[in-house]
Amino acid sequence: MARRKAHARLRRALIDACLRMNELGINQGSSGNISVRVEDGFLITPSGVPYDKMTPDQTVEMDMDGGYFGDWLPSSEWRFHYDILRTRPEAVAIVHTHSNYSTTLSCLRKEIPAFHYMIGVSGGDSIRCAEYATFGTQKLSDNILKALKDRTATLIGNHGMVCFGPTIDKALWLAVEVETLAFQYWHALQVGKPVILSKAEMNRILARFKTYGKQADELSDTKQSALAVTPPPRRDG
Repeated sequence: MARRKAHARLRRALIDACLRMNELGINQGSSGNISVRVEDGFLITPSGVPYDKMTPDQTVEMDMDGGYFGDWLPSSEWRFHYDILRTRPEAVAIVHTHSNYSTTLSCLRKEIPAFHYMIGVSGGDSIRCAEYATFGTQKLSDNILKALKDRTATLIGNHGMVCFGPTIDKALWLAVEVETLAFQYWHALQVGKPVILSKAEMNRILARFKTYGKQADELSDTKQSALAVTPPPRRDG
């Protein structure tokens, strides 16, 4: 009982993020799943429980040896959540969805190239597509880890997408960005062959993305990277 009541705020946040994921149109039903790191393990959505019926005590706590606590089984995709959190210490929250355009491209086994500079939000000059493997298997997890090398997001062959971030909110934001890019790329392909940005340009963009979205108090050390934008002069300081 004490364990089920632990991390009450995060358990509620996990459910809220699942509901938000569907409200945003980047997932349908209970097909996706979300996890968040806690001390000595992580919380993950349970298998087969509709988000609008899910209660905090149904969210599942797992340890970093791959075991779980409580009466509810974790999501069938717990393996890749576990492996990402185990091998990528910067990952705090993971969002997996079957969003429409990301899934469409994944069924074509297409990566998303640098047709738009916002591809840089995933950490590289493309959003790869992991090779297909049966859902819930170790092989799928291995394929996802390979596709996530130096990246924070990937499509999953004939399946969907997965991404991670330093908070639940930021991981959810990234999931929306990936789906938006998939939507734009798919539409561009209907008209012609999109122009792909050069590696040199993407290197400049990636350097700027190190400070992307940050405010002045977060930019104490900008000597090692380019500012995302050159701010205008402040008049009241």
